[in-house]
Amino acid sequence: MEVLQRPGGELATRPIHFFWVVDCSGSMYGEKIGIVNNTIQECIPEMRSAADNNPNAQLLIRALQFSSGASWLTSNPVPVEDYGWEDMEANGLTELGKAFDLLAAQLSIPPMPERALPPVIVLLSDGQPTDDYKKSMEKLKKLPWFRKAVKIAISIGQDADDEVLIEFTGNKELVLQANNATALAKMIKWASTTASMVSAPSSKPMNSVSASASAQAASVPAQGTSAVASTPADDPFAPANNGAPLVLDMSNIPNPDDFDEGAVW
Repeated sequence: MEVLQRPGGELATRPIHFFWVVDCSGSMYGEKIGIVNNTIQECIPEMRSAADNNPNAQLLIRALQFSSGASWLTSNPVPVEDYGWEDMEANGLTELGKAFDLLAAQLSIPPMPERALPPVIVLLSDGQPTDDYKKSMEKLKKLPWFRKAVKIAISIGQDADDEVLIEFTGNKELVLQANNATALAKMIKWASTTASMVSAPSSKPMNSVSASASAQAASVPAQGTSAVASTPADDPFAPANNGAPLVLDMSNIPNPDDFDEGAVW
């Protein structure tokens, strides 16, 4: 990718880290995991094209799977132009907390570079966590990189725990419903290509959401609890650090009601 220069020699291209976090539990076996593998593979050229239209950011991708435990398929960030999807297999439990622990370890500085743009995290799940994910979720929420990330969840089938997914995204609108094969493929394509084009313009388009707005929603305390509103001194996105929220265009999210043909999961 061509490196752009600002006056004075400062690099204009900044890395944006894109994370796939995929449920590979036993309930994903067969059609569901097959669609995930095939669709993400098909989306890679579209992600490259979308990234080409966002010249001030270098899109870096990696993938994390969770079932009975969690592991990285792509442990190091790979530029989208060099990225190749590795098929996942489904079996075991749904230990979402283990995935959150691995994700949290990568959303600290280091290993995240200080000049990176807020990351994009896409979580796919068709069930309910089988471990104590809440402690791991709270650890994630304390990280500035997670709070300011663009977070999208794809709820697969009617047994998915949407409340957990809403807690993750901090925004109900960014929990996409996929109750059959067609809807799942469409939602993956939307999440991968649209999130590859996140930007930080001076004014937001209509029907858009900023990463900071998602973070604020995620930090709203439950009834009977309290939250600290102060900004950590090491927050790389604080106003003093010239942080600007990423903006995700939500005007073209597929309508799940348009994909009611075929078997419903």
